[in-house]
Amino acid sequence: MSWSLDLVPLPPCALLGGPPLSGLLWTVLLLFLWYCYRIGSDPPSHSGMLKSSSGRSSFSRSSSRSPINPIHSAPKASAAITMEAVEDEEGTESYLTPVLSHAPFPTDASAGSRKLYRALQEYAKRYSWAGMGRIHKGLRNQARNNDRPSIQKPHLFYLPDVPSIPFFPRDAHRHDIEVLEASYPKILAEFQAVYQRGIDTKLVWSYPGPKGQTVFPLYTAGVCVVSNCRACPCTYRTLLSLRTFINSNSLGSAGFWLLGPGATLGGAYGPTNTRLRCHLGLQTPAQCELVVGGEPQCWSEGHCLLVDDSFLHTISHNGGAEDGPRVIFSVDLWHPNVAAAERQALDYIFAPEQ
Repeated sequence: MSWSLDLVPLPPCALLGGPPLSGLLWTVLLLFLWYCYRIGSDPPSHSGMLKSSSGRSSFSRSSSRSPINPIHSAPKASAAITMEAVEDEEGTESYLTPVLSHAPFPTDASAGSRKLYRALQEYAKRYSWAGMGRIHKGLRNQARNNDRPSIQKPHLFYLPDVPSIPFFPRDAHRHDIEVLEASYPKILAEFQAVYQRGIDTKLVWSYPGPKGQTVFPLYTAGVCVVSNCRACPCTYRTLLSLRTFINSNSLGSAGFWLLGPGATLGGAYGPTNTRLRCHLGLQTPAQCELVVGGEPQCWSEGHCLLVDDSFLHTISHNGGAEDGPRVIFSVDLWHPNVAAAERQALDYIFAPEQ
């Protein structure tokens, strides 16, 4: 059908050129009406919908076409809320959204893992499941992680999806490192005073691991050693001024670690990857070496090293008797990628033994 602009004539516009302008206006008007007609008649496009929404809608359509067999239908989800990793089509995971799940705890889990899992459930009932996804996954997979060959294998608890390297830069805990290094002279003086007193029955010395290693603890497994802290008041106050010191659960310790000449600590793994050990060098002979995850490093007096001891690590002192022991002040700090909600939950789960 042909349209003629002469059917509805408009009066000419002498100022802008007469009849040719009226024809242009009618052409634009007809194109606009045609565009509105096409927009109103076309079906809505689904190209901009999220993949998750399209997946749910296609599932709904397929479900509506096929009847549901009540015999083979899935059981009703329980009201217990647990945290499960939800994988989308790209393989990414979300651990911060609580979902309904009735998956049982692994039957091959050890008694210790079950105890920790019950503690997590108690914490979630008292507070919230929000932010507990990684802890929940770590407890479920702990037995599997212990059996896998790896250069990083904490034997007590492994928190998944925590980026880790054997040695961390100073920026990871700049404030606490600067506080420790500024207090180096006072910390060294208090250790020397305690060391010169020798074995004192009023103080607590421990001898973990192989021969040649001695520890003067201020905190052990989250518990303050009162007599030792009284002997080192400045060092104790320095510990309390640190922002990320782990002093509320059994994963955290602090104290003076001595390693005698000729002693070697074989390959070992730390208990968890949720912490970093900060070593402040007090007396560091040149023949001492620390190897973490295959990377060698040496201590320096008055300076700190941030170490992830969940990696396989060895320590050696190859000096002579004239060099004396290697002495460091070791402090356990939170891993910077452990969230505040996770730290609070871990304090509850790994509460110190009373």
